[in-house]
Amino acid sequence: MRYLGCHVGMKAPRYFEGSIAEALSYGADACMIYTGAPQNSKRKPIEEMHIEQGIKLYQDAGWQAFQIVVHAPYIINLANSIKEDTAYFGRDFLKEELRRTAAIGSHYLVLHPGSHLKAGVETGVEWIVNGLNDVLDQDDSQVIICLESMAGKGSEVGQTFEELARIIQGVHRSDRIGVCLDTCHLHDAGYDLDDFDALMDEFDHKIGLDRLKVFHINDSKNIRGSHKDRHENIGKGNIGFETLARIVHDSRLEDVIKILETPYIEDQPPYQDEINRLRAWNPEDQ
Repeated sequence: MRYLGCHVGMKAPRYFEGSIAEALSYGADACMIYTGAPQNSKRKPIEEMHIEQGIKLYQDAGWQAFQIVVHAPYIINLANSIKEDTAYFGRDFLKEELRRTAAIGSHYLVLHPGSHLKAGVETGVEWIVNGLNDVLDQDDSQVIICLESMAGKGSEVGQTFEELARIIQGVHRSDRIGVCLDTCHLHDAGYDLDDFDALMDEFDHKIGLDRLKVFHINDSKNIRGSHKDRHENIGKGNIGFETLARIVHDSRLEDVIKILETPYIEDQPPYQDEINRLRAWNPEDQ
């Protein structure tokens, strides 16, 4: 099992270099970052992000660029047909995030597909497709946008493999579209992670395993099918440690970047302990 890491911060004074240092301190061999606060559009100039220092740090640790994942901010909603200005703002901001992701050298930008805001899934999918076409038709980087599977909270688009597949099928540059699955989101959307073989077979049939680039590994505070999206620490929720460990060690995911997004415990990051426990799991000991 390889490429197990976690979400890390990016803050002054070291920015990207500090993100890599934080991930390495947990014993991770991958990480996920936001290039700024996920709730707003304020961004530090690329020239001030200590990118060269961060690249040297992860290269010295034996990492490659694809082991760093960028997550797009939550304020991007390509599906918003109710407030068109918001959708077009999201397109422009996504173009900028692609530029920043490419500057870091990352291969993958994870994106929440968006919320249709009661306009209906069909309309939401149409707006997402049009938005992605607008963005990718004007972008010459090689960054892959990884659409994240969602829990189905509110009017989220992308809670089923079918919805993700419809988006991918409509994008002109579908070679630039991948998928990020999330264990908490899948569970809360109603998928049975205990039958992971069947789930992966369904994903392969409807989307294709070759598109799976990132896997968020989180337990869930909710029962299956709750559509709530509340992450829990590994082994403390309704998915359970063994199920998550089996997923992390699944040979089909050998080249997939696996990222923990679990809550802090008493204001302390749990990642070193969770990474160590997941790595140490051996199915023969069960």
